[in-house]
Amino acid sequence: MILIPCPWCGSRDAGEFAYGGEPTPRPDPRTATREQWRGYLYLRNNVAGWTTERWYHRMGCRRYLTVQRNTVTNEVRQP
Repeated sequence: MILIPCPWCGSRDAGEFAYGGEPTPRPDPRTATREQWRGYLYLRNNVAGWTTERWYHRMGCRRYLTVQRNTVTNEVRQP
């Protein structure tokens, strides 16, 4: 079980959340190339270790939060 520390509701089971992915800067729509859009929409780092992720607390406070998760051990901490 993965427990995600919600700053407003406390630690909750990951089943209450929706995964939002890695926070990546959105390219400027007026100047971005097709390759930049493809990278933004589909490519992820997929690191083995600590990564920063966005989660949406859909069954709780309905807020977005940013956490760091170890992809090897599933340990979660606040950044």
